[in-house]
Amino acid sequence: MTRLVNSLIALISSIVLLVSGNAFLTTLLAIRLSNDSVSADTIGWVLVCYSVGFVLGTLYVQKIIAGVGHIRAFAVFAATAAVTALMYPMAISMLLWAALRILSGFSIAGVLVVIESWFSSRATNANRGSLFAIYQIVFYVAAASGQLIVNIGDPTNFLPFSLAAILLTLALIPLSLTRMEAPRINKTRRISIVTLARESFSGVSGALTGGALISSFYALGPVYAALVGLDVARTSIFMASAVFAAMLLAWPIGRLCDRFDRRHLMFWVALVTAVIAAVIGLLGVTHLPLLTLLVALSIGLSATLYPTAVAITNDRMDTTLIVAASATLLLTYGIGSMIGPIVMAELINLLGPKGLFLGNAGFLLLLAAITGYHINQSEDVPVEEQEHFVSTIPEVSPVLAKLDPRNDQFHASPEAIEMEEEQKRTRNG
Repeated sequence: MTRLVNSLIALISSIVLLVSGNAFLTTLLAIRLSNDSVSADTIGWVLVCYSVGFVLGTLYVQKIIAGVGHIRAFAVFAATAAVTALMYPMAISMLLWAALRILSGFSIAGVLVVIESWFSSRATNANRGSLFAIYQIVFYVAAASGQLIVNIGDPTNFLPFSLAAILLTLALIPLSLTRMEAPRINKTRRISIVTLARESFSGVSGALTGGALISSFYALGPVYAALVGLDVARTSIFMASAVFAAMLLAWPIGRLCDRFDRRHLMFWVALVTAVIAAVIGLLGVTHLPLLTLLVALSIGLSATLYPTAVAITNDRMDTTLIVAASATLLLTYGIGSMIGPIVMAELINLLGPKGLFLGNAGFLLLLAAITGYHINQSEDVPVEEQEHFVSTIPEVSPVLAKLDPRNDQFHASPEAIEMEEEQKRTRNG
């Protein structure tokens, strides 16, 4: 495994630079708009455009990659993301920023498709579970690190935007120097959302709700922090703690998912998280450490809704359809990520900062009601027949779903098989 990780160090370096730069930029934009006294609903509309671009990217970037190749496509997408970062402070126009967010989301989706294609090309049945986990850990750590560097520079000048552009540009270097052969591009199959909902309405609802909650927090969390009086340094810690909580809570929720019925678990997670979100809305910033802890717990639990939804859905699907179902759930999550910031921004306008978490509580109570209804209307999958739970992050492209250990249709690339055989020969002397 050490040799495999070493062979992927270029990919891992590019992921760290890209994800940290993108997370940093997202929070920076929210803080800048909030400091400029832009209304919450306008901030929501501007920042949600990233999700629009990302969803479009997951649908169409494979055609661009197929036309020009992985390395050229990666260079184009990363350079475009860096250029958009530099353009934000040049003109404070909401229409321009909305267009730049769409372009940025599309570009980041393209970069992730390229990186994840390379990850998939190095996977075999023996190591893909480990690679799947490594990718997610790297992603979470990089995203949290991006929040912490928000402290660098005044968000009203060029410096932090330039830093974001530097990180996004540096992501070009490791991957551009790699000697790995470009992987084949396979078209990702999808099932319609309606068809998938007939099989698992609770799973689709969980993915949609997860997208709404997580996207609205990334977009409007800094706005909430500014409205309750947190400075930039405290805002960065406030945001990073939620990302770390999402990573840490994935394991215990996964253990529970393998021991109990998953729809019941989703019901209780939604209900408990709704109560926590309501408490946050009512508590405000009367006690900052407690507020930070409750927000981290709320967002961390909300982040488990998507992998739980994937597990619920996969339990009801043929194993040959797992990748197609995952691609559709990612699209559903993307739709939720477009709905959430708009709804939550309107609630902040109406109710003040508490509107963000009271809105979260409303979404979660609705999910609990839907899940509870379907628990009573259809039979549960027996625990012993459930697929093994696999933690998944939604901020990726459908390509990564092929590494899911539950995917019985996985086929290792010739390069990966050759590398595995070489490692065996080395171990055997």
